[in-house]
Order: sequence, then structure tokens, then C-alpha cells
Amino acid sequence: MGQLDEAAAEARTALDLARRIGYATREARALVELSDISTYVGQGDEAVAWAVQARQVPGDRIPAWFARRIDSTLVWALVYNGELDGVPELCDQRLAAARTAGDLSEQADMLLLMAVAARKGGQLAAARARLRESAGLAAFGGYPLRMIDILAQGGYLCAATGRPAEAITLWSAGTAQCQAAGMAEPPQEARDRERPLAEARRALDAQQLAAAQNRGAAMTLAAAVEFAIIMAAEDGPETLTPVARPGLGKLSARERELVTLVAQGRTDVQIAGQLFISVRTVRTHLDRIRDKSGCRRRADLTRLALQEGII
Repeated sequence: MGQLDEAAAEARTALDLARRIGYATREARALVELSDISTYVGQGDEAVAWAVQARQVPGDRIPAWFARRIDSTLVWALVYNGELDGVPELCDQRLAAARTAGDLSEQADMLLLMAVAARKGGQLAAARARLRESAGLAAFGGYPLRMIDILAQGGYLCAATGRPAEAITLWSAGTAQCQAAGMAEPPQEARDRERPLAEARRALDAQQLAAAQNRGAAMTLAAAVEFAIIMAAEDGPETLTPVARPGLGKLSARERELVTLVAQGRTDVQIAGQLFISVRTVRTHLDRIRDKSGCRRRADLTRLALQEGII
């Protein structure tokens, strides 16, 4: 919620109490919180130092799942402090451990960090691949915080590959989702984004900028993540030339309207109420849309809407 001074003070109090009574698990958790707070505000050296302290708490005195959380906290601190030496190997180790444990959220975390590290190291193809993997897991597991982070990183990749409008759309979507969740965007993120955001804005005229911002703000979180996945599969502007797809040109105005509503997360009942038609009629329309487009799932219809610029 952006109340950073209060958060840090409470974490320090928790740390003191935990050490006083020998409560190892809470000592480690307080140190992790202090590292996260420092990363959040861009105090990279402090973030690393707190995470290193957390790793020094004896592993046999804390749950295995939280021991993995400590290791991932250190990776977060290193990546966002720009200390990338040895990070790929550490990420590989943590990702393997998360996969062995079946921890989907930890896998999504590590893959995102690998994407960030690759992007900062100029390895854009690797960054795109890791971002797609992270996005798929975060969406499947219903991990909204990581999904919002994926929007930010997707924006950086679009900016780095000459797609300013798409970058603006993803950053706008991320900002809107933070606001909807009552969260403050990390100050460090805002500082990191200043230069690429300014460059993206300069590349667009006023109408294009407004359209990109409005498009992102109107997206649901699921649709925005799907858009990020689509963008992460693209190399750059030359790949964005529309390609003919079976049946897309055959959609009527009403069918396109239904696709838009599906992509906005509406249920059949909600669509029926908004369009003043029966649920049965909605489902008949959707069956026809599926036959024309070849899209069988709602997620496929969302992708269709994004690719066609319907949303």
C-alpha cells in the first residue's frame, strides 16, 4: 500500500522480538520483509544485506518452503540491484528446487527473475522466452502480484524492440491493475521506467498515446497478461503485419461485440444482461463465433480479440 516507513518499523520490531525469544522462523520472515522493502524502494545494497542475514538463520529451524523463499528473496535483491554475476546459475538451482517441490508460485518468480536478468544483460530472446513461461504459470496459478510484474516487464521488452504503443499499453494496464487492487506501484519501478516511458511517449502522437493508454487501462488482468504473452512471442515491428486467419473477417458486428465482452471477462449471464438477450442466444452466438474463428476456449477468444485489436 506504499506505507514504507511503517512497514520497515514493524518489520524491525518483529525482528527484535523474534531474536529475543529465539523464534527462528519469524526472525527469517522479518529479515525477508526488510529485504523486500529495501528492494521495493531501490536500496539494493541493503536489500542484499538483509537477504544474506536471512540465509544465515539455521535451515533446520525453519520450514523448507520458507527456506526456498529466503533464497528467492536474495535473487530478487541481486537482480534489482544489478548484481547479475552468478544469478543465472542461482536461478537455475532455485527453479529446479521449486519444480521438485511442485511450487508453482516460486517457479513463476524464478522465471520472471531470469527474464529480468536476461533483459538487463541484453539477451532479449531469452528474456521473452522466460517471460512467457512465467506468465503461463502465474495465470494458471492465479498469482496476481506476479501477473502485474509481468505486465511491467512485457512493457520493457516492447520498448526495447521498437513497439512504443504496446509498451505504453502494458504499463498502463499494470498501473490500472495496481490501482484496482489498492496497491502502490514500487518507487524503484517508477524510477526505472522513467526513461523508456519518456522515449515511448515521444515516439507517439497525442492520439496514438491516448489510444495506447486507454487500451491498457480497459484490459482485465487476464487479458493484459495474454497481451504480454503475445508480445513476448514477437521479435519486433516487422512481425506485426496482420496475417490472414481463417474466419476472422466473417464475424458480424454483434459477434465482434460478444468477443470483446468475453475478452473483458464477462460471463454468459452478464453478456445476456448487457445486450438484453437471452443466455441461450449468447451461447448460440458464441458457438457460431467458434465455428468461424476456430477458437474453442474463452482464452482463445481473448487472444483473438487482442490480435485483432478489438480490445
